Parts: sequence; C-alpha cells; structure tokens
Amino acid sequence: MADSSNCFYCRDDLGGKRFVRSEGRPVCVRCHTKFCANSCAECHRPISVEMKELSHKGRYWHEECFRCAKCYKPLAKEPFSTKEDRIMCGKCCSREDAPRCHCCYKPILPGTESVEYKGNSWHDECFTCFNCKRPIGTQSFLSKGSDTYCSPCYDKKFAKHCVSCKKPITSGGVNYQDQPWHSHCFVCSCCSKPLAEKSFTKHQDQVFCVECYKSSVAKKCSGCQNPITGFGKGVNVVNYEGASWHEYCFNCKRCSLSLSKKPFVAQGRDILCTDCGNK
Repeated sequence: MADSSNCFYCRDDLGGKRFVRSEGRPVCVRCHTKFCANSCAECHRPISVEMKELSHKGRYWHEECFRCAKCYKPLAKEPFSTKEDRIMCGKCCSREDAPRCHCCYKPILPGTESVEYKGNSWHDECFTCFNCKRPIGTQSFLSKGSDTYCSPCYDKKFAKHCVSCKKPITSGGVNYQDQPWHSHCFVCSCCSKPLAEKSFTKHQDQVFCVECYKSSVAKKCSGCQNPITGFGKGVNVVNYEGASWHEYCFNCKRCSLSLSKKPFVAQGRDILCTDCGNK
C-alpha cells in the first residue's frame, strides 16, 4: 500500500513503501513489528505483517509455532483442543484426560481393554496375578491386602488344605479337632456317608456314623444285647470283668433291682443283689 505520508514512529517517508495502518495511523513494516505486532504465545517473538498469524481466544501464534504442546505436531490445518491454556492435538488431549494405569502409570486410552477394581484402573495386560504374574483377564480373582491373585494361586498360597485329599478348601468345609476337611471328604469310615451336620463318633482315630458305630464297633450290652453307643439314654456304662452294661440294664437277675450304685455278687454269668445272692 503506497502513501506519501510518514511513519508515525520513525517519521520515515512511506512514499512507494509498504506500510500498515495501526489505529488509523500509518506505520512502516519495521516499526509495526517493533511496536504494534502481536507477540507469539509460543516463542514470544513479534508476528510481523510478513508472516502468517493464527489466533485463538485472544492469543496469537506464528503459523509454524501453532503446534501440539505434547507431541509438537503442527496444528495450523488440523483439529485441536485446549487444556489449561495448552494447545493439543485430539490424540494427546485424549491421552491427557485418560485415567492412568495403576501398574505402569501410562494412560488408558478410550477403546482400550481395561480393568477397574477398588477405584483404580489397569490396562488389561497390566492386571496380573501377584504370584504367577499372568494377566487375570476374565478369570475370577481374590485379593490379599493390596495384592491380587488368580483363584488357583490364591488357593495354593492361602487356602486351608483338606486333611483327607490334601486339596485346598475354597468354600464351606468342616473343622474337626482343629483340622479342616472338605464336607464331602468328612465321611464315615465304614459306609462312606458324609458326616457333616450329622451325629457321629470316633473310635481308634476313625469316625463313624451312629448306625455303623452301633453295628460294627460298639460293644453289646450283657443285659439287653443292644449296642452301647454312649448316645442318649445309654450315656452311662457299667463294666465288670470284661463285660459291659447300660447303666439302666445293670440290674439284679432275680429281683431286677438296679445295681449301678449298689453292692452286688456274681453267680456264674448272673449279677445279683446281696439279698438275692444270700438266699
């Protein structure tokens, strides 16, 4: 643009020269760069009229300075976003907003397979068993303190092991004499029926259901010939010279007097009260 006027700042004649009007006043290109040009938000140098200027929300850039604050990709002809006064490409902005992996601390980008647990996030490949280090993926898992385990490793490391089969007890189970058992392993030594939540008794380090104890183990009462189980009415037992009686069966053979807490005499296989024995 030609004008015969002088530059407002240096007063040089502008005749035949390029100049710029600033607030209606003629200014030579050199003075405009020095006194009037906008400063680049990136490099802080003035943006002369000879350079292409880009602006966004009251800030200005040289075209080559308008780039992503993270990856430095030129954005003059690309979509961009702003975050805390920083200009970023779409990809870097997504990375900036993405949650951080609790293991590697790298961003978990949208569309990436991930795991969320107790308020934290992991890349799918970073969510691993503390013991075997393999990704847990869709497997079930358990935690101990701040550590996470796949089910097999947790059972191997922490679960109680059955006294019978030696395998881990993952749920339920029976505790007998301070020893753990699977419910299906705690069975009668004779008929193998499960004893969990049923009456049973022990004989010579073996457990028996009531029926098997009666038929296979229990002594027979010398009075009624029924088994002496120690259950119910027959809790108290009388033993004499290798024979046993229910307390309520230990009676005089002749008069049926109870002899459990009285003196008695034996005549052959018969037990008699002292009165009947002296007759």
